[in-house]
Amino acid sequence: MPINDHAALTNTKLLPQPTKPAIVCAKYKSTPQDFIVNEMLVLDFSNQGEHLWLLIKKIGLNTTYVANALAKWAKIPSRDVGYSGLKDRHAVTTQWFSLRIPKGQLPADPFVINDIEQGEFAEVLQQHWHSKKLNRGSHKFNQFIITLRNVEGDKAQIEQALSTIKKQGVPNYFGEQRFGRYGNNITNVLEWFEQGSIDGKPIETTVKKGRLSKKEKQAERKNRELKSILLSAARSAIFNQILAQRILNESWQTGLDGEVFNLSGSGSVFASMQMDDELHDRVAKQDIHPTGSMWGVSDDNSAKPTGVAAKLEAEVIANCATLQKLAQGLESKELKSARRPLRLLVHNLTWQWLDDQTLVLDFKLPAGSFATSVLAGLIQ
Repeated sequence: MPINDHAALTNTKLLPQPTKPAIVCAKYKSTPQDFIVNEMLVLDFSNQGEHLWLLIKKIGLNTTYVANALAKWAKIPSRDVGYSGLKDRHAVTTQWFSLRIPKGQLPADPFVINDIEQGEFAEVLQQHWHSKKLNRGSHKFNQFIITLRNVEGDKAQIEQALSTIKKQGVPNYFGEQRFGRYGNNITNVLEWFEQGSIDGKPIETTVKKGRLSKKEKQAERKNRELKSILLSAARSAIFNQILAQRILNESWQTGLDGEVFNLSGSGSVFASMQMDDELHDRVAKQDIHPTGSMWGVSDDNSAKPTGVAAKLEAEVIANCATLQKLAQGLESKELKSARRPLRLLVHNLTWQWLDDQTLVLDFKLPAGSFATSVLAGLIQ
């Protein structure tokens, strides 16, 4: 079905699911403690060097805010604070940060945020010296512990749905947070692509000779960060619609002729010409996964879909005027295309009923995937 209202592209509740979710309704995030996220990093610290690594527990604070607060605490530039990924504000989260402190001199006072009125809290759980900065994308998994309250639905059917999710995974949709409040990221990226502005204000950086002032550097950095967010939103909207179509034609877990496959647990992909018994077997064993486009410009070395798979993706774009604009805009920015698995495996899924209406889920997801995608497959 063609979707030409760009607001509809950001409403993840409209995205199809393989089966009707078993839970009629439930509440989550009633409190931050109902949504716990733990970053999972395999670390071997050198215990020397100029980078101080801190494991931070935070509540009611986003990652960027804490990174800036750490920079002020240590009296270092924000660029010298590293972290692997962004964590939800409305949750209890633990994640690592690194601070480049050349002289190795720690501030006299410990780092802590404790604003009871605003519900904002942060404290240091561990600290280690290390020889390297923490870079984006360093962690492979996040652990989620989610408490669902006021659960309505047949308990036996819910148990069966959880068993199915544990066995086959869920559609790897991007969550609604990727699109910003009220889906404004899509509104903004379309304005940027078409007019070079956001809310009427120019966003393109003017090339300037000589050294930039501190204020100009900050403005340039904010522009870069904003552009990155908007480009990600554009690609995510396209991917979600491609995945939606693959769910409707029931090929998201089986593959199509001309498919590009992802090797499970890695970023490696390879193109195929035609589905055969070997590919079907590998897909069934979850050794490989069908993929969808993270739209951009393909080079000669990129694995590209062909045949039926390529035709489907082209038709999804062609049937939606907004997706056409997003695809053209991404190509004009010369963003390199990539592939994303259509299937999201839910690792180490366990669950526990605290009472007849309170269900606690515990699972791991690869970095870059969304716990809300798991909930969407479970809750109507």
